[in-house]
Amino acid sequence: MAGFERNLPREGDMKVGATLFAHPGLPVEADALRQLRDACRIPSVERVIATPDIHVGYGVPIGSVVATSEVVIPAAVGYDINCGMRLLTTGRRALDADAALLAGSIRRDIPLGEGKRNVPLDREEFMAVLARGVPALCDIHRRDHPVWDHLDPVREPEAWSHIEEGGSMPGDPAVLSARAIERGQYQLGTLGGGNHFIELQEVVGIEDPLRAASWGLFDGQLVIMIHSGSRGFGHQVGEEFMALARSRTYGEPHPSRELCYMPVDSREGRAYIGAMHAGANLAFANRHLMAALVAKNVLHHYPCTALKLLYDVPHNMAKLERHDGRLLWVHRKGATRAFTSDRMAGGPFEDTGQPVLIPGSMGSFSYVLTGVPENERALCSANHGAGRRMSRTAAAGKVNRRGGRIVRPGLISDDEFRTAMEGITLICENRRTIKEEAPQAYKDIEAVIEAVTSSGLAKVVAKMRPLAVLKG
Repeated sequence: MAGFERNLPREGDMKVGATLFAHPGLPVEADALRQLRDACRIPSVERVIATPDIHVGYGVPIGSVVATSEVVIPAAVGYDINCGMRLLTTGRRALDADAALLAGSIRRDIPLGEGKRNVPLDREEFMAVLARGVPALCDIHRRDHPVWDHLDPVREPEAWSHIEEGGSMPGDPAVLSARAIERGQYQLGTLGGGNHFIELQEVVGIEDPLRAASWGLFDGQLVIMIHSGSRGFGHQVGEEFMALARSRTYGEPHPSRELCYMPVDSREGRAYIGAMHAGANLAFANRHLMAALVAKNVLHHYPCTALKLLYDVPHNMAKLERHDGRLLWVHRKGATRAFTSDRMAGGPFEDTGQPVLIPGSMGSFSYVLTGVPENERALCSANHGAGRRMSRTAAAGKVNRRGGRIVRPGLISDDEFRTAMEGITLICENRRTIKEEAPQAYKDIEAVIEAVTSSGLAKVVAKMRPLAVLKG
């Protein structure tokens, strides 16, 4: 692991130092290091860690893990609460399926981009989802959308054990604003924009045959990855509670205007935890409904396909976990939990450890990994993706939204983008802005995965290449 781990020493009013796990060939922005130092100034902070995809975020870097004993930090969770990954296996060889056909079919059932609506719920049903997450879907007996025909109440509980927290956290709808509820109520079953995607992939390498077989993965297999979060609801909750934290003082000053905290035992802290859990439940349910719509389309074109959920894992969350004998609030922003088998006892992964899902950018490889014992050094965490190396504006340039005129050209040309996506079916909502998510805008996923494995954060089980990508 030499060369892949470095320390930011404690200095000034920092309460702890920070540890970075990163590839020496991938530069880290100075502003990301400044944000990491700011996180080390939070009261009751115990550990601060950067994962190999670290880049500048709001308040703290994306790709950071911050553990505290007495406070919660809304900015260390971020705006897209429980932005997470889900991987479906098909039991079908990719060569025997038409990925472009499937992607086009899925597109007709799942709206792409921001501000879209799909699966209707009345207020009582939506509040139940916010309170209980995926299990609440089984209590909804609607027939006004085809998604309900693809949720089997008898088989559903089996899938819940393949979702972190069983797809359900103790949400508290009573602490939510009317605006948050309004923004979220009609967005279930929608993908969203930004870096969210649905990707049809082919398994092109198995590095841990025993775990892969246990998880139903095999070389040449068609698998489907879904990346989405809590949509406008999560953004509203994040915005409101970051503003609330800024407006309060609790003895010690906030490290920055962006990075504000609340004691967990304060009224504001308890309200944020309940609201964050509600956002997590919405995101779990959103991915669950989209997965049902994906299954609808796969089974329509290829009946008898054995679709199964491998795992669903959140990224942007604060969770109370035991580390080194202590209970800590572990904030993962743009980072994923990576638990070993001993932490997965009593479930389907007690012999293998938790599946860790790390996608590349569209056009590059994605990986399934598993947690390793030495990862306690990183609070059992790993990065959630490749990580940006240039901003969206730098990648795509600046376009006059009204007239479509290019105000400033991007660093990635149209030809470079086409070359990077060659052989991959791309379906997107906005062709003018899609270069914001070009593979060249992200770090080299191979170098990032080398940092993950060499640092002892996780072990590769399987590698996948993209066949078709749906983007907002």
